[in-house]
Amino acid sequence: MNILKYILKRIIQIIPLLFIVSIISFFIIRLSPIDPLAELRLNPSISKETLQKETQRLGLDKPIPVQYVKWASAFVRGDLGITSSGEKVSDKLKERIPNTLLLTTIVIFMTWSVGIPLGILGAVYHKSQFDRLLTVLSSVGMAIPSFFFAILLLIFAVKTSLFPVGGLTSFDFDEMSFSGKILDLAKHLVLPVTVLFTISLAGLQRQMRANMLDVMDSEYVKFARAKGLSEFKVIFKHALRNALNPMITLLGFEFAGLLSGAALTEYVFQYPGLGRLILEAVMKSDINLVMASLMMGSIMLVLGNLLADILLIITDPRIRNGSQ
Repeated sequence: MNILKYILKRIIQIIPLLFIVSIISFFIIRLSPIDPLAELRLNPSISKETLQKETQRLGLDKPIPVQYVKWASAFVRGDLGITSSGEKVSDKLKERIPNTLLLTTIVIFMTWSVGIPLGILGAVYHKSQFDRLLTVLSSVGMAIPSFFFAILLLIFAVKTSLFPVGGLTSFDFDEMSFSGKILDLAKHLVLPVTVLFTISLAGLQRQMRANMLDVMDSEYVKFARAKGLSEFKVIFKHALRNALNPMITLLGFEFAGLLSGAALTEYVFQYPGLGRLILEAVMKSDINLVMASLMMGSIMLVLGNLLADILLIITDPRIRNGSQ
């Protein structure tokens, strides 16, 4: 089986998973006693015709299984409905998803750029003062709840006015030069990136250190040392390649963890991302927005895991040969 066939097989496996997620999410939301169109009914700018159209589109006068079928068929066609404020759900998703992907991509890049080298150094200098310091710092990082850390940084930002709080850009963003826009964007990203980076770095560094220690104690590494190879070649040619493979597998889970952790972080800093959008939609009982956001979040999660699987096949010849 070549790589393309493997990707196709994984995509086929994803479809029933998304189907199950949609069923569970829809039934949980619809079994609640809250009227899904309550916000629309309270909005004076929404006409009766629009309310009637949404009622018919969602099938609210029909049994819940029929409502799910109507919603699912509309979702497949790309008809996501309107929000409680009368906006198109698709427009809200197009606005928020790129922001969450930007935040998540930056955090993953920074975490791996710092966490992998620190994990390697911690294993190479095992039981040294440097390794003990890394262990203490990573334990502290893993112990701090992301929400609590975000609140602390929010208070710091408000007290010092060093970083902007809320939004992704300033009100005069369009009037800035190109370099000014980059700087303004970076300033708005500092706080949410710092929270997610700190929490993610601690776990990644400890995992990489544990993998390296396990590999460096293996027989083939001892054999490489016995052959007289330099410590540099032993670590980076033999040990590192095998220690990195489990980390690639964790990439998909890290992506999922960042998306879930980003929801609270986005909400605290009022960052316009998908996580904040889901939380606000749930509080408003906006069924169209909740379901569309949950499905898009689920699609992003499974695609992240698919990407990790593909990278593992490319980097590990044992798995690649086994899939052929």
